[in-house]
Amino acid sequence: MNKSCHACKQIWDGPPGTQPGRGETCVKCGADLHCCLNCSLFDHSSYICTSRTTEPVKDKEKRNFCDEFQLGTKAGSKPSGDNMNQKWSQFFKN
Repeated sequence: MNKSCHACKQIWDGPPGTQPGRGETCVKCGADLHCCLNCSLFDHSSYICTSRTTEPVKDKEKRNFCDEFQLGTKAGSKPSGDNMNQKWSQFFKN
């Protein structure tokens, strides 16, 4: 799968095996690439980082200093409200 910007889904075309630098931005929309919303350790359903060794970051869409950052393939995949409502309905039906 391609690694892309969380904001506009533009494919990141960095060299294979590398990560965006802290100051690197999307060539299409200018969004920060080294941010929680682009990281494979970020859980979009609970809106928190799954790493137990990193400090919490206040602004998830802005660049940060996290050493554990790994550009993920599911950037920007926040659950929709409808999807969450369906899950709650299914949960309470059983």
